[in-house]
Amino acid sequence: MGCKGSKVQILPFRPIQKSRVSGFFNVCIILSTNSNRECGVAMSANNPDQIYAQQREVIERFSFDQQVVSVFPDMIRRSVPGYATIVEMTGVLAARYAKPNTNLYDLGCSLGASSLAMAKLVQQDGCRIVSVDNSAAMIDQATALISQSTTATPIELHLADVLGFPLTNASVAVMNFTLQFIAAEKRDALVTEIAQSLAPGGIFVLSEKIRFEDDAEDAIQQSMHHAFKFNNGYSQLEISQKRTALENVLIPETIAEHRQRLINAGFQKVHVWFHCFNFMSLVAFR
Repeated sequence: MGCKGSKVQILPFRPIQKSRVSGFFNVCIILSTNSNRECGVAMSANNPDQIYAQQREVIERFSFDQQVVSVFPDMIRRSVPGYATIVEMTGVLAARYAKPNTNLYDLGCSLGASSLAMAKLVQQDGCRIVSVDNSAAMIDQATALISQSTTATPIELHLADVLGFPLTNASVAVMNFTLQFIAAEKRDALVTEIAQSLAPGGIFVLSEKIRFEDDAEDAIQQSMHHAFKFNNGYSQLEISQKRTALENVLIPETIAEHRQRLINAGFQKVHVWFHCFNFMSLVAFR
């Protein structure tokens, strides 16, 4: 990890060797950007999300900083309906479609939940999970969490932007709630690059918050999502302030827009396999 005041070394792109003694894998961090975060910050999965609990005079743009990372498990559990199911089934899909001696990409890996789900179920020889996130705080905590787990397939963590990250020799690619934070004009090229990196028969799992073409339906779905959050303990103030923080940061698209982009990129079939309120997950076949 890069400590405050230290220089970050760019390490070669290489797989991680599993330990024959303990069964644990060594976590390899590839740092593609400078990191000035403090090392060794311990965070508990039980930290409650109270970031927007108090009235704020100024609401800053939402970002995946240390404050968000420290409460991220609680935040996403209470904010995204079906998140645990999506993560679990990402592992199931990866186990079914991974090919031997290929890469499985988790793009925008956050704390590594999808990476771990894949790594624990994929049994094909020579596979590795390549996990990428541009938040130093996320990578720091993902390292701590992943290093405590025993998996069948090695995980390689990268501190890097998914835009421009080299994608090669893939059989599975995953973007769980990541594309929505990428500038709209850059999404086509990224999805095309993902498609081109996948071998025939490979899959791309794309999970996103969505909007609806019909304004009335969009309003209803949003209200049901807000009810979901309220039922999970968020106040109306918290819901409102976070919504303001996410404006022009999280840009949702319709299912039709996602589907057309995937077809244009070269995917043969696109199926919605999960949908709850204004959240969905697609699986696209190369």
